Amino acid sequence: MNRLIHEKSPYLLQHAKNPVNWHPWGDEAFQKAKKEDKPIFLSIGYATCHWCHVMAHESFEDSEVAEILNQSYISIKVDREERPDIDQIYMSACQSMTGRGGWPLSIFMTPEGNPFFSGTYLPKSSRMGMTGFTDVLTQIAALWEKDQKRIIKAGEEITNAIQPRADMASEGHALGIDTLQNGYEQLARSFDPKWGGFGGAPKFPTPHQLTSLLRWHNRGSDSEALTMVERTLDTMRRGGIFDQIGYGFHRYSVDEKWLAPHFEKMLYDQALLAISYIETYQVTKNPRYATVASEIFTYVLRDMTASEGGFYSAEDADSEGKEGLFYLWTPQKVKDHLGNELGDLYCRFYDINQAGNFEDGLSIPHIPITSEVFAEQNGMDLAEIESLLEEAGRLLFVAREKRVHPLKDDKIITSWNGLMIAALAKGYKALGNELYIDAAKQAASFILEKLRKPDGQLFRRYRQGDVAYPGYLDDYSFLVWGLIELYEATFDISYLEEAVEINQVMIDLFWDEAGGGFYFMGKENEVLIAQSKEIYDGALPSGNSVGAVNLMRLGRMTGNPDLEKKADELTRTFSRSIAAYPVGHSQFLSALDFMVGPGFEIVIAGDPALEATMAMIAVVHKMFLPNKVLLLRPEGDESKRLSSLAPFVEALCPIDQQPTVYVCERYACKTPITDVENLKLAIKLG
Repeated sequence: MNRLIHEKSPYLLQHAKNPVNWHPWGDEAFQKAKKEDKPIFLSIGYATCHWCHVMAHESFEDSEVAEILNQSYISIKVDREERPDIDQIYMSACQSMTGRGGWPLSIFMTPEGNPFFSGTYLPKSSRMGMTGFTDVLTQIAALWEKDQKRIIKAGEEITNAIQPRADMASEGHALGIDTLQNGYEQLARSFDPKWGGFGGAPKFPTPHQLTSLLRWHNRGSDSEALTMVERTLDTMRRGGIFDQIGYGFHRYSVDEKWLAPHFEKMLYDQALLAISYIETYQVTKNPRYATVASEIFTYVLRDMTASEGGFYSAEDADSEGKEGLFYLWTPQKVKDHLGNELGDLYCRFYDINQAGNFEDGLSIPHIPITSEVFAEQNGMDLAEIESLLEEAGRLLFVAREKRVHPLKDDKIITSWNGLMIAALAKGYKALGNELYIDAAKQAASFILEKLRKPDGQLFRRYRQGDVAYPGYLDDYSFLVWGLIELYEATFDISYLEEAVEINQVMIDLFWDEAGGGFYFMGKENEVLIAQSKEIYDGALPSGNSVGAVNLMRLGRMTGNPDLEKKADELTRTFSRSIAAYPVGHSQFLSALDFMVGPGFEIVIAGDPALEATMAMIAVVHKMFLPNKVLLLRPEGDESKRLSSLAPFVEALCPIDQQPTVYVCERYACKTPITDVENLKLAIKLG
């Protein structure tokens, strides 16, 4: 056993029995490197990373590689999901040195932490033009002995190169409707009209691109934005990227057709994609989008929810040493469980054939043609086919449960839980399923009780009773997002109080007073070789993008203009980057859409127990109103609590003892509304 045996991270524990003398990140490793005058080999990955597994098996479990590492290096292993600060900095270094990045991330650095050589996956021995890991290890060790000063200088130069630019906000651009339009046009140019999505293979879902398109469509522009969203969501649901038997989405597709996925499942993908389908349902009223959102939630509540209430992080791509094996089928395996007749129907519908559509004659279930077309081609009743396929799916799910499951990464991450809380709350508002709001409330209670200090500061990770690492920007901003959605779904004032408090702690810890915007690492986080301030929206939206929306929403909800001013300062800080490449900041485009407006402030004054009040709430919940904030002004003590947060609501009372809706737009309030139909009309006309 090496030192990783004492860690809680499933990823680090995977390497605890390696012959490599791994150290966790910490002073002990750096002091040892300085004392023994050795370079550091830093390996960063995560528990469900396929190529991390490959490199571990080829190299880190190999005695020859371990001997070189143990003799010539101090080796450190980091879970990027626990320590995204370390990952961000050294990924930036890798990208600056090589022009690309990914995981496993392999960094060679000085005992001071300055990187001088980097790569991603390295095979043990050189092959197909790829330099072997053993060759790299021996060459760098020799160079360290012969020319250490040169390496140290290179490390210092690279560290200087990855420092944040001091002039980031020096030439701010005005952002507005034209920025939103440029973002739409950039997405339109890269849109794949046949298969949906953007660009070619590999294809990533990137849900915030879709939700930004919905907002552009909502402006009433004569665009193809909604068509692009629907095409993408429909083809993804029919593709192999969606688990047709157990539900939930895999990480990404290696081809342009969404057929062959990288099979890992991440919690954040489920949350962000659920939001995309829910919002598209609100826009179109097409029930198929509501169905997909429900399927995602079925998977999360069944397989990714801890008994304590939080949500697990991910499921691996591999089982029994093979990527995707858990999800793959042959016609015979299907018929073994369904019989010949039903099995044949299932295989034809889901394209499971003798040749296989994947590797080694195995097939990924997917839907090449819609059930309507399939029914017509086979002369069958649509309802009958759908019933048969549903029953077959249930039987195959039961059979598949007996297989060896992929590893579940059961750590609970604050930020990703914030996203899922937001998704479930939005799901409850649009679909009305009590299971969703109950799960969201339980997760919020878990995070607020287990991952928050008495002073309001957050922790990053929980596993098996252990909490670790001060929270990062996304832990705060994503949780605030979830709490705002939870308040608007339940009108429990405590959620709004928590959102306001945590948002203020985030400002205190992360705000850059000199340059504007939020740093990724705050005053409580470890000081590393560089500070980072992120606005790019990648697989996950940036903490600054989500934070900008939160500032706007909380500013409007509480009547606090200082929060809106903060959002404006944040926008100016990053305006140059956003204006240059709007499509790379698609979550921020949603924030900008809110800022540009028009926006609604909606206050419903009345007893939430009354049917008339509930009818008013339902109207607002089910509509697509991305730039609205919603408050419920109750009576009694609860009204006083709300007024202490949002003083402007105190004067908004029910008229003639009837539930009354106050709608304000563009800083002007309309005539109070006491009728549901008039409420619908007022919101639609905007």
